[in-house]
Amino acid sequence: MITIGTWNVENFCRPPSAGSPPDPNRCAAKDEATYEAKVEALAGVVSEIAPDLLGVQEVGSQEAVDDLVAKLPGTWHSAVSTHPDQRGIRVGVISRWPLLDVQQRIAFPDRLGAVQVEDDGAPIREMGRGGLAVRVEPAPGQSVHVAVCHLKSKLLTFPGNQHSTHDEGLRARYAAYALFRRGAEAVTMRGLADDLLRGDGKNRDVIVLGDFNDDWKAATTQILYGPPGSQFGTGGFDHPDQGDAMRLWNLAPRILEQGGYSRIFEGQHELIDHIMISHSLLAKFRTVSTGNEKLPSVTEARPAASHDQPSDHSPVAATFDL
Repeated sequence: MITIGTWNVENFCRPPSAGSPPDPNRCAAKDEATYEAKVEALAGVVSEIAPDLLGVQEVGSQEAVDDLVAKLPGTWHSAVSTHPDQRGIRVGVISRWPLLDVQQRIAFPDRLGAVQVEDDGAPIREMGRGGLAVRVEPAPGQSVHVAVCHLKSKLLTFPGNQHSTHDEGLRARYAAYALFRRGAEAVTMRGLADDLLRGDGKNRDVIVLGDFNDDWKAATTQILYGPPGSQFGTGGFDHPDQGDAMRLWNLAPRILEQGGYSRIFEGQHELIDHIMISHSLLAKFRTVSTGNEKLPSVTEARPAASHDQPSDHSPVAATFDL
């Protein structure tokens, strides 16, 4: 039995170096004591989950990841994306197994045009936060391919780095820009999934996980699934079809059956952190759960409000017979 999970660890960044002026637009811990407390809290949760591999989001650097794994029992291997966003946060992977065939992904696929993300300024042609893929071998001759991502947030940022506006036209336009970007990033990650599946998802163990910043039925999330049909709870789930070789199945319905969620937004429970698996893993899948007690509630106006929990997201962890 192995455990594979995903967790947005919320602004996990080292404090500024001595003498560096604070930059409100960059991710950084308030001070060394605050950072050390964060490392200890994160390590406590990871140790409780006991994953064999964990995809992480909102990591500030390889050094921060190193600080975390140094607090965990046993030997760990790690990799982080070399393509952070403007705040300096990125995705990463920590694993008990060596990480093989590490791939970075940031550019939108060929034929997908540039995306407008603000009223003025150049459109973008790449993900705001790059994706990352690794291969691990839980046993000799057995490979599992894992891709991790952190798609564009639903939280809107208006000109002047503001998170609220009384201009409803502005709000509508920036909501559309956010959807444009998240959709393009989902297409990019689907392209990476296609590369990992190689049209052979019935035999290749592939997992795509991360913070998708929307629920499992959202159009942007469904882009990752590939051919329609056969998801959990549908009439075609137990019936093989030609799409099985390229499809990914979201484990979200199994979490929702248990009342699980991964974030609280404006007081409402959300499941926006997902684990998607290839056909070959369906028979090996056993359980999936979230540990979502004591999560703080995120608000649109103050998305970075302080709180006393390790993160404003819950980890999501799935077990497989491998």
